[in-house]
Amino acid sequence: MSYTKDDIRRIAQEQNVRFIRLQFTDLLGTIKNVEIPVSQLEKALDNKMMFDGSSIEGYVRIEESDMYLYPDLDTWVVFPWVAEDRIARLICDVYMPDGTPFAGDPRGILKRVLKEAEEMGFTSMNVGPEPEFFLFKTDANGNPTTELNDQGGYFDLAPMDLGENCRREIVLTLEEMGFEIEASHHEVAPGQHEIDFKYADAIKAADQIQTFKLVVKTIARQHGLHATFMPKPLFGVNGSGMHCHQSLFQGNVNAFYDESDKLGLSQTARYYMAGVLKHARAFAAVTNPTVNSYKRLVPGYEAPCYVAWSASNRSPMIRIPASRGLSTRIEVRSPDPAANPYLALAVMLKAGLDGIQNKTPLPAPTDRNIYVMTDEERIEEGIPSLPDDLKEALSELLRSEVICDALGEHALSHFYELKEIEWDMYRTQIHEWERDQYLTLY
Repeated sequence: MSYTKDDIRRIAQEQNVRFIRLQFTDLLGTIKNVEIPVSQLEKALDNKMMFDGSSIEGYVRIEESDMYLYPDLDTWVVFPWVAEDRIARLICDVYMPDGTPFAGDPRGILKRVLKEAEEMGFTSMNVGPEPEFFLFKTDANGNPTTELNDQGGYFDLAPMDLGENCRREIVLTLEEMGFEIEASHHEVAPGQHEIDFKYADAIKAADQIQTFKLVVKTIARQHGLHATFMPKPLFGVNGSGMHCHQSLFQGNVNAFYDESDKLGLSQTARYYMAGVLKHARAFAAVTNPTVNSYKRLVPGYEAPCYVAWSASNRSPMIRIPASRGLSTRIEVRSPDPAANPYLALAVMLKAGLDGIQNKTPLPAPTDRNIYVMTDEERIEEGIPSLPDDLKEALSELLRSEVICDALGEHALSHFYELKEIEWDMYRTQIHEWERDQYLTLY
């Protein structure tokens, strides 16, 4: 929906809104907010709310800390789970005191790459995200455990799927907040769930992912459960992905569709896909940003480990869903829900645009099951692997001028520094597996 300032003032009064959360996202994808009483609403609507950016991961140094929040009025929503003294939300862009957009704001980074697409003639990027999550029981103190609340599998129902009631309430809450839910179901692993919502333009889709995570965690907690978007919380079962369906439009025309093509794909779609494949190893550090992300990207658990595409086969990184016409799109299957959605969409779009600009040739499709191919067969077919770990992904990131440019110098340097620290902490830590293997053996 579109809102004016008058709409927001009226709704706030009619629904007894007492507090407003001015939300934004840090470089790691964590939602932050400044909560203000409704008496300060006018100040917020006039873009005059200031906050200390030096306290936010990847933002600025303490000597340049003052920053301003510019709310996007169309993101106004009143949280339905608070009955009295109600709380509303506005998602904000981050600006410097001189009125220029902050270079390290993830939402602003995505807007900048979308502007590049617009300059190439593409008026919008449509995205249909599919973030998966696990539900775990909590202990007597409300802390998360790794004890599952069901033993269900793909598309199972209650009594096997004991998360069904929680998932249903999540869906109802999302609908009340303006989401158009297309499906919800139990995923392959015990305790794993997926809720699919309708595609939207890239900015709205990223906003929705952040809102979705907040709702899922809030409703799960009300059911005595902990929801996690950790990519691989359990060994031996499928991890959680965030497949991203994407297409480019020129006005009302889907630039990815060509009815005369055997697969219904335009040359633009093929160039875009070639760009995504070419830069996949480089943008993995952004779309799969944690140490744990690479525990998901291993053979045997339906996650894509290999940089390839197919119109039907689900083992490659990109597949082409069957729908055509306005629904023609590619599905990039490698991202996971730990990714900052603004940055993830920005780097994938940048990669695709680079493919279009340079008319990058698309490799032949891979219609065999890549998981059963030998290393020699994959090399012969020219199918590279995604990075094996975060360290390799970070090295690949720095080698790519295109992906570095998508992030910009400020975000790149801070993101890389934060991730290097994460890798070093993991590398130097002693893990339970090591004690199990070596403590008595040596």
